[in-house]
Amino acid sequence: MKKAYLSIGSNIGDRMYYLNAAIKELQNQDEIIVLNSSSVYETSAWGVQDQDDFLNIVLEINTSLSANKLLKTCLGIEKNFDRKRVTHWGPRTIDIDILWYNNELIEKPDLKIPHPFISERAFVTIPWSELVDEIEILGKNLSTIASVHKKLKDKCEKRNEKVIIE
Repeated sequence: MKKAYLSIGSNIGDRMYYLNAAIKELQNQDEIIVLNSSSVYETSAWGVQDQDDFLNIVLEINTSLSANKLLKTCLGIEKNFDRKRVTHWGPRTIDIDILWYNNELIEKPDLKIPHPFISERAFVTIPWSELVDEIEILGKNLSTIASVHKKLKDKCEKRNEKVIIE
């Protein structure tokens, strides 16, 4: 089994439903064990900012899937929940990104790990740092990146809601 971290976000419809439904779909995969989840955070949109706020979490998983097969599984779950790819960084029912996979560096046209925008996204680093802080991301410590994001004025507010992990 290999350890991976996934970022999951939603900003269309019942955002908590989509987060929980995506987790359930991941848990239904024989090759994936969902170990832990960060708190739920409400965050401003990143990239295209003229859209509703997101709910975001980071999941810690173990998987026997290769990074490519994990990506295909995540894209399949997005498709199951009617994810539309109309506008780059636009609104979406569900978005699942592989942040980190077994401490591997992967540079393929359709898959880059660690995720290339980690250090720019408070909605990733702050929730992820709840789960682990001693991971190095492209030469930087995750907890250091998250502490910088906490000082910025980007909206990244912890919510009282919890996702369901069975």
